Amino acid sequence: MPDPAPPATPDIAPSAAPVAVSAARPVSLAGLRSEIDRIDTTMHELLMERGQVIEQLIEVKKTQVSGSAFRPGREAEMMRRLALRHKGLLPLDTAEGIWRVIIATFTWVQANYRVHADMSGGDGPMRDSARFHFGFTAPYVPHEDASAVMAAVAQSAGDLGIFRIDQGASAGAWWRGLVGPGAPKIIARLPFIERPDHPAGTPVYVIANPIADAAVREVVLYVARVERWTADMNTALLEALGEVTASAADSSGLSLLIAADGETRVSQLQAALGGADLTEIGSHAARFSAPPRRPA
Repeated sequence: MPDPAPPATPDIAPSAAPVAVSAARPVSLAGLRSEIDRIDTTMHELLMERGQVIEQLIEVKKTQVSGSAFRPGREAEMMRRLALRHKGLLPLDTAEGIWRVIIATFTWVQANYRVHADMSGGDGPMRDSARFHFGFTAPYVPHEDASAVMAAVAQSAGDLGIFRIDQGASAGAWWRGLVGPGAPKIIARLPFIERPDHPAGTPVYVIANPIADAAVREVVLYVARVERWTADMNTALLEALGEVTASAADSSGLSLLIAADGETRVSQLQAALGGADLTEIGSHAARFSAPPRRPA
């Protein structure tokens, strides 16, 4: 389940009623520009006010058990609310990008982090994903493959790693690098808001060192090993609200990466797989598709 959300900060919105545009009463260009300036000032003041709240949050955390500042469940819920309330002329791409920069930057202020990225599928898509979702404040560190990203995150104090969900057959059972209590775990699937022609639409996993208290468990990911795969297993797994998202064969059988509904019990998945052992390697929010664009 997503983290309980703390009291929401005010939405960035005008503090007074906007100038009404009426055919009976023309509005001057100067008046409209003045209104834009007023809104811009209000937006900036609210951002600075948000910064003051974050400063208080940092002080409170000094008296509590410290840990990662990432709250992927809360972030996913914030982005859902953004998409559901959005309307009007401004593209959702722009609104989402602004909010992602705000969230990621204030997270960085609380606890500095770097974003390690897998370049094996090309620099462009991964750089777009990193910059769209985490802004330009957090340093961007490229790596040759997903395994190198996992190693870098494991050795860090609180960095993030991102890599493509579809690693291709040549990557083998890359998910084995996330097995173990001290290994990094998947904490998010990006983009949070899915839609055609998303400017950073490459599906990626986000990993971090374990942050179980902040994880959202709408989708839970497991590693399993079976001797062979059968149609009956596939049917039983689907009935248990699970699916194989990747697989790799070796001399001892077939290693599987399984995504399952967060409400599904491990015993149900094990039964579907003929008693195979399962190891959890992370979780994330369920996929969320943006609703149709609404007029103002």
